[in-house]
Amino acid sequence: MQRVVRGAPAAARLRAFALAAARPGAAVTVRVVGAAEARLLNRTFRRRDYATNVLSFSYSALHGDIVLCHPVIAREARAQGKTLAAHYAHLVVHGMLHLRGRDHARAAAARRMERAEIAVLRRLGFGNPYTVE
Repeated sequence: MQRVVRGAPAAARLRAFALAAARPGAAVTVRVVGAAEARLLNRTFRRRDYATNVLSFSYSALHGDIVLCHPVIAREARAQGKTLAAHYAHLVVHGMLHLRGRDHARAAAARRMERAEIAVLRRLGFGNPYTVE
């Protein structure tokens, strides 16, 4: 766990979110960054010139990195009426599922990924991130 900004959940909490969706034996670095670093990474690796909430980088079946942009996540959580912890949990799980090969490029794949996210988040004690409660 690497946190280079203030305000993110504690490393132990982020680790618990990641482990809930990780493959056994996975080695993943989770890094919480500011908007400038997230924008640079998104521009460099995805050719999109804005800070995004989460980026996943897979190096093998069991190794990867997840980069979370705290300012974007905090803004989205407020806008969506979610707790910061719930939104972080969702995005860590989302990133871990990407590292496991899941995607949401097509409608059927997106539905499968959402069902997996909802199931993991339920085990962590969070509600469905796709509904307004």
